[in-house]
Amino acid sequence: MLNEACNDMAGLAKLIEEYLNFLSIERGFSPNTVSSYQQDLDTYRKFLGRKIPKPGREDIGNHLIDLKHHGLSSTTVARHLSAIKGFYHFLLNEGKIKSDPTAGMKTPKVWHELPSCLSVREVMRILAQPDVTKKAGIRDKAMLELLYATGMRISELAGMESNNLNLEVGYLRCIGKGSKERIVPVGREAIKSIKLYLEKARPHYAKGEDKHLFISRFGRGLSRQGLWKIVKKYALKARIRREISPHTLRHSFATHLLEGGADLRSVQEMLGHASISTTQIYTHVDRARLKRIHAKYHPRG
Repeated sequence: MLNEACNDMAGLAKLIEEYLNFLSIERGFSPNTVSSYQQDLDTYRKFLGRKIPKPGREDIGNHLIDLKHHGLSSTTVARHLSAIKGFYHFLLNEGKIKSDPTAGMKTPKVWHELPSCLSVREVMRILAQPDVTKKAGIRDKAMLELLYATGMRISELAGMESNNLNLEVGYLRCIGKGSKERIVPVGREAIKSIKLYLEKARPHYAKGEDKHLFISRFGRGLSRQGLWKIVKKYALKARIRREISPHTLRHSFATHLLEGGADLRSVQEMLGHASISTTQIYTHVDRARLKRIHAKYHPRG
């Protein structure tokens, strides 16, 4: 059982802080790595604060299930569990708990295959669905074009403000995980769609001083859930029968760049991955392309 130090949220927050200091000072982890642990453990602490007064083994399992229900991949859920296990292992070694509630818990199966990715033809079908004779269609077309042109996360698009765009230069400023900022190029088709949206549709939706780029009919910035519903709606209209996720256009963006010959470092930078190892999940596509080139051009292929 956990001792009294973990029985309230303030106490749990203090223990998490101690653990992060241990990782930074004693283990010498980089600031980026410590920040990742902090985000995962803060998510866990907030889950406990919403659901129950104190943590236990069953609650950790419920937390992982909750993450999965929110669309997180098996890889991300496994990372969260790893952070939680490390935290409780530290508490046990420090004598702050009498038993480790994660002992014997198996890490969720991690899939190394790329999640669902659309072909170029399928993406083109989705992009062709919005009715641009209507203001909602103009907005939705711009949104879809921007997602595919930049590989942004749905959450990043939800937070995007109009002043983050520089359409004359063809770039946008994206605020990603951990409030990290990156500059991403925007293609000509996306620029054309966004300009039309800013001229013809956004003024119709905008009410007051909301700075969000994409506005709902209520005059507020579209939420992550609202944006995702729009993507799903047009995927269904395009008769995409495979299962898609909020990251499908992001995965398609990265995959199509690599298929076209882009280097992995450039794709990493555009996706906002802290580590190249995260981006390497896409290299199975590049390997398949190289195999086709070898078969076609090598005299013994």
